[in-house]
Amino acid sequence: MNKNYLILILLAIALIFPLVFGSYFIHVITTVLVFLSLSLSWDMMLRTGQLSFGTAGFFGLGAYMSIIVVLNLGWNPLFSLLIGGIFAGLIAFLLGFIVLRLREIYFAITTLALTNVFLVISENLSITGGSSGLTLSTAIFNGSSVKIYYLILFLTLVVIGISEYFKRSKIHFAINSIRNDEITAESSGINVFKYLLLVFVVTSGIQGVIGAAYAQQYAFVEPTSTFSLNFLLLPIAMALVGGIYSTNGPIIGAFILGISSEYLKLIMPYGHLIVYGLIIVVVVLFMPQGVYKPLKNKFSNKNIRGDSNAKPSN
Repeated sequence: MNKNYLILILLAIALIFPLVFGSYFIHVITTVLVFLSLSLSWDMMLRTGQLSFGTAGFFGLGAYMSIIVVLNLGWNPLFSLLIGGIFAGLIAFLLGFIVLRLREIYFAITTLALTNVFLVISENLSITGGSSGLTLSTAIFNGSSVKIYYLILFLTLVVIGISEYFKRSKIHFAINSIRNDEITAESSGINVFKYLLLVFVVTSGIQGVIGAAYAQQYAFVEPTSTFSLNFLLLPIAMALVGGIYSTNGPIIGAFILGISSEYLKLIMPYGHLIVYGLIIVVVVLFMPQGVYKPLKNKFSNKNIRGDSNAKPSN
């Protein structure tokens, strides 16, 4: 099947989904889309060769800023999503001049530490509501699950578009070169710091927007839950299961783990996390490249065999 036709079919299914299914299934897919976007943003940073553990931190920054501007300034909730993303991106820009001088495990540990720093700050400021957090009078769209679904779907499509742009533009060649050999990339005229900072700011901004949307969906932020490591570990697991350094990998991984998690909760309320963890371990051990690449190779081989069989004999 032509790739463009497949994309159109999947997009059509996504658009009619809330018109066919009930609120529970809408909520499940909305949550999957949230983590899918976070997984893609984490993978985009990984493509530079930098392992970032700051996803939950910038997610939380965007969430808090969104709630603050709506609660204290009365701004439109939709506009607050943009503000949350800009704020997270700005903080990433300022911190980038320091943390992007670090490499490998030092960068990873520092970005993880930043999440804890943001958490402690939010617990001790009056504007953030301290340890109790902040609550809005109503969720965005008055809590309409269908409208929230379409909002998250739109944001997810934007994130997918950014990921594909990174993949198809000159940014792709620059960050690939940096990941493969930073010294060679720099000697080739690539401004390593500029590209690292660009990707760090963009991905942090994405995480801020998603965090803002998540906060507006539930009309609530609280330090421990908003800066939860779930917003780091689950996106990483989804990217690893689906396949890193790609757009399709995190998408596939998000749906595999997201849907299987909900199903396991239904059939094993008290043991689903054990099975969930085993699924991740098995895939990582036996399919280290993730699910996407073997599937891609399999269908590619089928197409090649099909084309050879279709050739007329002389």
